[in-house]
Amino acid sequence: MARLSVVVPAYNEADTILKILFRVSEQKIEGVEFEVIVIDDGSTDHTPELLASNPDLYTHSVRMEVNGGKGAAVIAGLRKATGDYVLFQDADMEYDPSDYAALLQPVQEFGADLVMGSRVTAPRHVRVIYFWHKVGNRLITLFFNILNNTTFTDVYSCYLLYRRSLVDPEKIKSRGWEQHAEILSIASREAKISYEVPISYHGRPYAEGKKIRSYHLFPVLWMIFRSRVLG
Repeated sequence: MARLSVVVPAYNEADTILKILFRVSEQKIEGVEFEVIVIDDGSTDHTPELLASNPDLYTHSVRMEVNGGKGAAVIAGLRKATGDYVLFQDADMEYDPSDYAALLQPVQEFGADLVMGSRVTAPRHVRVIYFWHKVGNRLITLFFNILNNTTFTDVYSCYLLYRRSLVDPEKIKSRGWEQHAEILSIASREAKISYEVPISYHGRPYAEGKKIRSYHLFPVLWMIFRSRVLG
């Protein structure tokens, strides 16, 4: 029985937090035990109350008194995790937990250490949103592949699943949007077997609360370079 720690950072996600946790709770995969860790990153809406009144939807809840950003919430979740594997799940419904089975298949069948969910490799459906986001993602992916000699197609997908022993949360330096690049760089370097599987994507526009911006591109590229070249 493999144990999967699903790390769910949330900040002011009262409209979607219960929906996503219900979707996670619906996933039943033979041979897999789920540990769901929700991190409330100092929300000022009704997210804390919703979590407090629905404790059956998660294994652990971490309340951060001050908003520290997604990176700080991720670290808090990783410190709490006890699973054999870790998977990140955004709370905004952009990613569908029904893809968990596909993400876990390479683990169960091939002993994968790392599995990346790709929004560009034959997904069932992808919401059409922003052209320049796609361009930026392809640039980041190309840069990562060149430096790490890999063939990923979508390195900035939220659905990164990896063997927990590959990444020590106490050694993660970044707390901004570049943190994903740091975690992936470490996990990819340490992993012996890596896979990629198609996932669906329901991206939300800025009007619905999308947070990533074009100026996040440069810290991400720098983190990829630093992790590979400077160590």
